[in-house]
Amino acid sequence: MGAARHEVPGITWTGMIEVDSGEAYQGPWRMNASDFRYVDDPTVAIDREGVVGVAWADQARKDIFYQAYGPDGNARLHQPVNVSRSPEIFSWLPRIAFGPGGSGGVYVLWQEIVFSGGSHGGEIFFARSTDGGRSFSEPMNLSNTPAGDGKGRLTRRFWNNGSLDLAVDSGGELFAAWTEYEGALWFCRSTDGGASFTEPLHVAGRGAEPARGPALAVGPGDAVSLVWTVGEDPAADIHIAKSRDGGRSFGQPSVVHQSPGHADAPKIAVDDEGTVHLVYAESSEGPLQRYEIRYARSTDGAATFEAARTIADADSREYESVSFPSLSLDGANNVYLVWEIFPDPNRRPRGLGFAVSRDGGRTFTDPSIVPGTSGPGLGVNGSLQGLLMSKLAVNGSGAIAVVNSTFSPNEASRVRLVRGQVAGR
Repeated sequence: MGAARHEVPGITWTGMIEVDSGEAYQGPWRMNASDFRYVDDPTVAIDREGVVGVAWADQARKDIFYQAYGPDGNARLHQPVNVSRSPEIFSWLPRIAFGPGGSGGVYVLWQEIVFSGGSHGGEIFFARSTDGGRSFSEPMNLSNTPAGDGKGRLTRRFWNNGSLDLAVDSGGELFAAWTEYEGALWFCRSTDGGASFTEPLHVAGRGAEPARGPALAVGPGDAVSLVWTVGEDPAADIHIAKSRDGGRSFGQPSVVHQSPGHADAPKIAVDDEGTVHLVYAESSEGPLQRYEIRYARSTDGAATFEAARTIADADSREYESVSFPSLSLDGANNVYLVWEIFPDPNRRPRGLGFAVSRDGGRTFTDPSIVPGTSGPGLGVNGSLQGLLMSKLAVNGSGAIAVVNSTFSPNEASRVRLVRGQVAGR
């Protein structure tokens, strides 16, 4: 399944916007005294009118920033707004969500590299805007532990930062999930639009079986689905837990489907009919090897899933691995996928792959490359602290927003937004 083409029938890519740019220098790791000078870690949301919100990290300033773009592609804010406002502490790998309707709610969750006394630095922070992103509340620490929150441990010596997720339901309730280096998967919710959150609930994970890469989705009837994978296991599988009471409690976790391969980096979405859509990466060779993109769906509320199918795999003529997918749906239950492309599984990715299903996940288009995400002058994809990201958003009308960062050492770093539209929507 190659990905040489930029064209997908029925998809029109309408333009590329450079959100931010900067130097491209990454010095040695010296905790919060490190000399990092680059822009990175973009994430995206889109509302029903086609307004796009982008949040990203400026490593030189050690903060998370936000900008909004109208359907015409013009910036809505005079200048990017500083969300985290902690210039002495690195802020990384945000997630973003919009409030329902035209509420003006913008919600941002991120990992802040606070050293709280444990073996690894990391806390989970949240801030909200009630005025469309023009200003944000004082950041709130949701985790408050020394366990290295926001880290998704694969082995004792290898982990990804950005192991967290954020979701909002149609009534404006917020849901946050994250993992810690020490292994636990935590969940909390807000019933007042992010003014306050419940105490974190331990859903799964422990020291010998660390949870990793959580993803959230909200479906009909206040059902909240939470998926993740595990570390310290060369045959890791995707796990799922469901809440049927709006996140107050979760049922016993189950395995989506067992295989001898290594399953990683899941994403999940639930459509209006209650179908659960799941995408993840799997390697038959074990962790940190050659992966493919796999998709599965459930029509019975995640009680069972259809057999997983390969959407994109390695093509020796162009690339050797694909991993770290993103997933989104439109109002017609079309399924959109984006993923990282690795020319060499042991090196940084270059460019993003793309595929879409117009029949609710029954079939998908051949993979293509998102325009503006690869090229000889761009260097490698960013997210240098971990590729557990969310780079895709689609609204009910089929307006598509994809973000990516690139890093060309000692030349330039960039954060880009690519917009598209489904024909006839």
